[in-house]
Amino acid sequence: MSDLPVIVDIYNQTIPGHQITADLKPVTVEQRRSWFLEHSADHYPLWVVLQADQVVGWMSFSPFYGREAYAKTTEVSIYLDRNVQGQGLGSQVLEMIPDQVKKLGLTAVLAYIFSSNMPSIKLFKKFGYEQWGFLPAVAELDHRPNDLVILGKHFD
Repeated sequence: MSDLPVIVDIYNQTIPGHQITADLKPVTVEQRRSWFLEHSADHYPLWVVLQADQVVGWMSFSPFYGREAYAKTTEVSIYLDRNVQGQGLGSQVLEMIPDQVKKLGLTAVLAYIFSSNMPSIKLFKKFGYEQWGFLPAVAELDHRPNDLVILGKHFD
């Protein structure tokens, strides 16, 4: 729970750019508390990314669609502090996913990425994620419609 304030701060850094998250206003620690507590080490974990013993990012697995038949599918979220972006930390996080999903009993990973967020799309595609879905103009960011790209990968 002690990492929640920095997790929220890193998340809130992405809001003004209108390319990474659908939240349009900063969230509070209190608003994210129940989300934080819903994660569990044995199935849908939330991990922090450390650099020089400082939290500089986080990665979480979340349930997909909330129905029992989807229990082996997860949505992945990766957020990095703006000061460490472009240093290869996102690649390091994605490199660890195959081993982790197997340990957790997961077989499919989904990433929801706005079409305007080309750096994230390129990163996931570099690791073999493919476009599994495309939802045109489902979000309005900065008074402009934005598409949602769903990237996915199976892990057997």
